[in-house]
Amino acid sequence: MGLVTATVDRLTFRNFTELASLTGAIAASGFRRFSTYRQATVASLVTNTMFGFLRTYVMLAIVGTAGATLAGYTGAQLAGYVWVGQGLLGVVLLWGWNDLAERIRSGDVVTDLMRPIHPVLSYLSADLGRAAYAMMFRFLPPIVVGALVFQIYLPKDLVTYPLFLISVLLAVIVCFACRYLVNASAFWLLDHRGVTMFWLFTSGIMGGLYFPVHFLPDWAVALLWFGTPGPSLLQAPMDIFVERDGVAIRVGLIGIQLFWAVLLLWVCTVVQRRAERKMVIQGG
Repeated sequence: MGLVTATVDRLTFRNFTELASLTGAIAASGFRRFSTYRQATVASLVTNTMFGFLRTYVMLAIVGTAGATLAGYTGAQLAGYVWVGQGLLGVVLLWGWNDLAERIRSGDVVTDLMRPIHPVLSYLSADLGRAAYAMMFRFLPPIVVGALVFQIYLPKDLVTYPLFLISVLLAVIVCFACRYLVNASAFWLLDHRGVTMFWLFTSGIMGGLYFPVHFLPDWAVALLWFGTPGPSLLQAPMDIFVERDGVAIRVGLIGIQLFWAVLLLWVCTVVQRRAERKMVIQGG
């Protein structure tokens, strides 16, 4: 165990094009990396599809008779909600990323500090490449299966589609920032697994994965939306897709996501800066 103070200066990019070129290359590498895991992609699709059937039948049983609504959702909207959520699991990636924490434990994170790009931006670029691959190969198949077997709700307003894509992009950024902070706890903790388990437990509930947050009392819904980034992970894009609310509210949901994305990325940079000043490397 040793003390290391990061003193490597980041390079100053002369223009936006140079920075965009570098981040684009990192994103492309993230896309290529996850495109090699074909068997894992197929296994995830099968698992998500099976759970999609289970969750859809539960939701349809809860909503009851045809034409009934629950918390503003019809049966078709709840079915669409479930299958969009199953498709977005691999895109947003609530769980399963501990690259930073493992590099901190091994000491390899020092290499990240010597690169000419900020670690937060570097990891974010790679994660966006991963999300692009998942959007192509892990999002669409479950939606197709759900549409073939169930009467799921599909957007009727053309404006919903670009709003949904923007919302998914912001959800990926918000989730990345949350995962980065969870991983960064390894800079100070001997074992980050406790923080990781807490994230595993709370992210699915607050994010609307297990059930829509609108099933909760109004005060709890307001607290989650405005006091935590949870609903910005999955609830927002799923609500936008099934058009639970009007266009103005859908745009407002994107505004909430944007707020959390900017805030959390700023927090990531602050945490990273503090870790670089005096870092304890464990195991290296």
